[in-house]
Amino acid sequence: MSTAKKTVVSACLAGVPCRYDGQSTEHPAVMALVKSGLALPVCPEQVGGLPTPRTPAEIVDDRVVTSDGQDVTEEYERGAQECLRLAQLCGCTRAVLQPRSPSCGGQIIYDGTFSGTLVPGSGRFAALCRENGLELVDPDDLQ
Repeated sequence: MSTAKKTVVSACLAGVPCRYDGQSTEHPAVMALVKSGLALPVCPEQVGGLPTPRTPAEIVDDRVVTSDGQDVTEEYERGAQECLRLAQLCGCTRAVLQPRSPSCGGQIIYDGTFSGTLVPGSGRFAALCRENGLELVDPDDLQ
């Protein structure tokens, strides 16, 4: 029996062009994990119903708001819930997520001023993963 951990990963790290700007941030270790069949790539923002590309968003006072002032909290919450459900259905026990994202940031996120300032905090999906017992791993710490 394999002892390898099944992992949910940010789809943008797996080379899917789903970031807000329509790009990906392909990460070699995440790509290897996906190719091994042990990873489930997801994009909570797309699953929540947001288009790609989309207006940048940050967490502001516990809401997710775009740089032009639109509240997209509902879409972020829906995407986080559905991606967690998929991860649980697939038996994932850890998550490797895109740093700094309002969905996937695990330890630091942008401060909500759209100035590029980082603060301690978690994105919606990362927080939900942690609350439900998934181990959060930074992509650069993958082994």
